[in-house]
Amino acid sequence: MKIYFCGSIRGGREDVHLYRRIVDKLQTYGTVLTEHVSSSELSDRGEAAAEVGDKFIHDRDVDWLRQSDVVVAEVTQPSLGVGYELGRAIDMRKKIFCLFRPSSGRSLSAMIRGADDGELFVVRDYSEGEIESILEEFFNKLKSMKSSQTVTVSSEVKST
Repeated sequence: MKIYFCGSIRGGREDVHLYRRIVDKLQTYGTVLTEHVSSSELSDRGEAAAEVGDKFIHDRDVDWLRQSDVVVAEVTQPSLGVGYELGRAIDMRKKIFCLFRPSSGRSLSAMIRGADDGELFVVRDYSEGEIESILEEFFNKLKSMKSSQTVTVSSEVKST
């Protein structure tokens, strides 16, 4: 499984320690295409943007988004980039799981919370202590959904 992880970079790096925990857990489910988002070496100016350029970063990340099977986004720290990635992922009909910590004192954008449809786009409030169990619950549910879809497709093929 290819996983696209979204977290704030230029919008602020206050949650990088949490991003590391999330990416570590996500790696047990598949390949995290955007593992660098969890690096403490990455500053709020982004990766060496002066070296590779914003266009390169954009095009590479959109390509990774296209390749991904699922998108997981930590949306507590407001970020224009994360919002953009989520909008593109919606247009690509990707399965999206957004994580928000109410204890931050922030309010989640209505454009994110309001997009929650319980299926393709899911928003979950959480506390830091439960991040691993929430991801486990999400991926177990995702795995069981894929299994039931495979059974349905197999049954349809056999009946034709």
